[in-house]
Amino acid sequence: MKRMWPEKFEFILDNAEEVTLDIRPAAEEGAHSDVAHRQALKVRLTQEEYESIWPLAEARYRLAGKFHGKAITLIVNNPHYHRWHPASAGSVAMTSDSGKEYTIPYMTVYFLLDDVRETAAA
Repeated sequence: MKRMWPEKFEFILDNAEEVTLDIRPAAEEGAHSDVAHRQALKVRLTQEEYESIWPLAEARYRLAGKFHGKAITLIVNNPHYHRWHPASAGSVAMTSDSGKEYTIPYMTVYFLLDDVRETAAA
């Protein structure tokens, strides 16, 4: 099944940073373990934005636009990617037009990024 990333959440990827995750498997005694490299998108979201995309976690979605030909999977609780689970990115203190102070909490999340372009026979 080819699911597309919902259009209403496309803005979330506007400021995404492409990164490479270095995944070190759990080393067993006497075993040599190689580091695997995975492409990912690192995104800073408000807590509210994160909560709105939570239901999309751990499923693969194809992208359009700037990332056409790619697919993403939000890392949430996969034990292999523990270091890249959603984490606090701090908060920003703001003052409203009425003078009331408030804070906006942020999260850093990672999406695995895969190339899914399909080749067509000419």
